[in-house]
Formats: sequence, C-alpha cells, structure tokens
Amino acid sequence: MSGSPVRLPRLRRRRPPRDTEATMTLVAHLTELRNRIAKALLALGLGTIAGFLWYDHGLLTFLSEPYCSLPAELRFQGDDNCRLVVLDVFGGVLLRLKIGLIAGAVLSSPFWLWQLWAFITPGLKRNEKRYAVTFVAASTSLFALGAVLAYVTLYKGLELLLGLAGDEVAFQLTAPDYLGFVISLLIAFGLSFELPLIAVALNLVGVLSHAALSKSRRWIFFLTIVFAAFVTPTQDPFTMLAMALPMVVLFELAIQVARVVDRRRAKRDALEHFHGLSDDEASPLDAGPSAVDTAPTPPGALLAEDPAPADRAR
Repeated sequence: MSGSPVRLPRLRRRRPPRDTEATMTLVAHLTELRNRIAKALLALGLGTIAGFLWYDHGLLTFLSEPYCSLPAELRFQGDDNCRLVVLDVFGGVLLRLKIGLIAGAVLSSPFWLWQLWAFITPGLKRNEKRYAVTFVAASTSLFALGAVLAYVTLYKGLELLLGLAGDEVAFQLTAPDYLGFVISLLIAFGLSFELPLIAVALNLVGVLSHAALSKSRRWIFFLTIVFAAFVTPTQDPFTMLAMALPMVVLFELAIQVARVVDRRRAKRDALEHFHGLSDDEASPLDAGPSAVDTAPTPPGALLAEDPAPADRAR
C-alpha cells in the first residue's frame, strides 16, 4: 500500500529580535555622513543644472521684473527694452552660475533636507521627532513668507530709492549689482522671519520662559525695528516697516505660544510632582492648620443634620 508522501512543515528562520539599545560605531556614523553628503551634493548639482537652464526661460525675467516695472524715466536704456548691463567678459557666465546655484539650492532643498533629517532622526526620541518635523515645516513656511514679502515690496523700495536722485538722473543698473541686491533682500527677509521661531524653540527646551518674554515685550519690539533698519539692504523706511511690522506680529504670536507651553508644563509638573519621590521620603505636603471658619452656623442647619430622637432610639 503506497501512501501519499508526508510533507513536513517548513521551518522559517526567525530573525533575531531588534536591539533597541543598539548603537553605531564612530566609523559607521562617519560613513553614513559621507554618503548623505554625497547624495545631497548630487541633488544640489542636478538642481544647479536645472537652474542654469531655467535662467533664460523665465528666472531672469522674474528677478528683473521689479526693475523693469519702474517708470521709463528712471531707466536709461537707449531703447524700449529693459535690459541689465554686464561690464566684463566673464561677468555674464559667473552671474548665470551664481543664480543657477542659488536656484538649484532652492529646487533641491526637499532632497538635501531629507538627507539631513535621515541622518539626525535615529538619535531622536519620538516626541523630539514630532517637534523637529513641526519646526522644519514652520521654518520653511516662514522663510518662504519672508521671501515673498520681500519680492512684493521690492518695487516700492526701488521706486523710492531711485526717485530720490531727482528727475534729471536715470539709472542703468549692472546685472551683478542688481541681482545680488535682490537675492540679498530675499535672504534677509527670509532669515529675519525665523527669529520668532527661535524664541519658541528656546521656550520649548526650557531656556526662555513666557514671563521673561512678556516682561521684555517692549524691548523686543523696539530691537526688532532697529534690527530691520540695519538689515534691509534698501535702507528705506517703506522696506524697513515691511520687515519690522510682520516680525512684531510674529514675536507676539511667539509670546502667546510660550504662554500656552508654560501652562501645559506647569500642569504636567503638578501631576508628576510626587512621582520622583522614594518610598521612605516624606511627601512635601502642607502641614499647617487650615483656616478657621469664623462665621456662625445657623441653628436650622444643625437641626437638619441631627437625626430625630425616634430615629436615634431605633
């Protein structure tokens, strides 16, 4: 009698449990850092090539639009076209490389920021990862908001500065000077809008309290206006106020965020006040007597609380 062959159950090889306390050696950290930097530089190079090609297909027009929108009497061109001037042979090539590099850094920023995030993440706790994601998103949004605001106010700033020279003066700006001015203005606005976020970060780590921020509110607003006056490349009051007023609003929001964070921290500390005590350590209770009630008790209240004699006999 021939029976069917018996199939033995397949034994699967179990993976060893993952060691949550596993750490990397210094050589492994350096190797990973090298690989992350290489990938980031590759992304930056590809972004620079894209920016170099984008230069003649809308990027230069976008950057020179505030200048070309000025009244014709402020620009000395010789014809109806709006063109920037280059005064040396290699100036155009170097300018295109510079603009392409900056545009490439912006275009490839999601990738190289991800490489930075992937390198830092293994050393962070769960709540620290949540905070880090929030701060990366907030800092990116604030920088973009500052850059957009700088571009919007650029036309008014140029019109004011060039108009102060008088009606008999016309300007013919060189491309390196003008584009360098525009880029510095965008970066200045973008980085300035990050300062209130730094105040929130210092509050979250416990370095800067809401009480200190609230007490120094007037000084913070005053120093913000002074900072805007020195940082703005145009040095005109319109651009200075365009930077200072949003920063004042952002600092006020940072103070209110610090208020909420400190309240939550105080409630959490109150709940965890006794958790750190040992078994033989006395709790820090208030052993003083409570306040004495000096108001007389109405007689009706005593009769209502005292049971009837018949009920006591039972």
